[in-house]
Amino acid sequence: MAVLEAFSTHRCSAILRTNLGAAVRPALDAAIAGGFRIVEVTLNTPGALDQLRDLSKLRAAKAGDLVLGAGTVLTVEDAKAAMAAGARFLVSPVTDPQVISFCRQHDLVSVPGTFTPTEMMHAHRAGADMVKLFPGPSNGPDFLRAVRGPMPFLKIYPTAGVTETNVSEWLAAGAFGVGFVGTLFEPDDLAAGRFDVIEARASRMVAAVQAWQSHAAPTANDGRELTV
Repeated sequence: MAVLEAFSTHRCSAILRTNLGAAVRPALDAAIAGGFRIVEVTLNTPGALDQLRDLSKLRAAKAGDLVLGAGTVLTVEDAKAAMAAGARFLVSPVTDPQVISFCRQHDLVSVPGTFTPTEMMHAHRAGADMVKLFPGPSNGPDFLRAVRGPMPFLKIYPTAGVTETNVSEWLAAGAFGVGFVGTLFEPDDLAAGRFDVIEARASRMVAAVQAWQSHAAPTANDGRELTV
């Protein structure tokens, strides 16, 4: 699946959740300009579906490698609307087997939210392509490493608590990839319109991921070479 391959290649995504409608598009543009090729907009962000539609047109016109997704997908109805708007992957804070099934039926990548090893296994058995670690535990990388010890086949995707300074720790612990949320789109910067600051931060985050990739050889325990 091309979208899953994109996650395996880029290993990071920009995730925008905000209630500031005027900041949505410039913030997304800043993340893309900073180097993110995988972008997620949560459905409780103002105009999320419209933004996905507009970005889909941009992708078709001049950014063919841009992968778009929707977050906070809680129902099949949400999934249908997101897919119609151009989303290629769907993320949720919870695990809903119906949403996972919808994704499999329509060639969408599913990333349901999980927290415990049992929840992760249930999502995996339901057909999830990846499992989102949510919320982020305080001992994040250590927790992830402990879970993947007995279950190295899980493609775990942490979002909460990932920063430009600890991203290498998450990846070294076996994260399939990482999502940057509030640490990329800091609320104060969104409110003040400091999109140049967001772009610069995005560039550093992408560079940090790429630096880790350049020094880390793939192994059977990093999840990239294992099937779901």
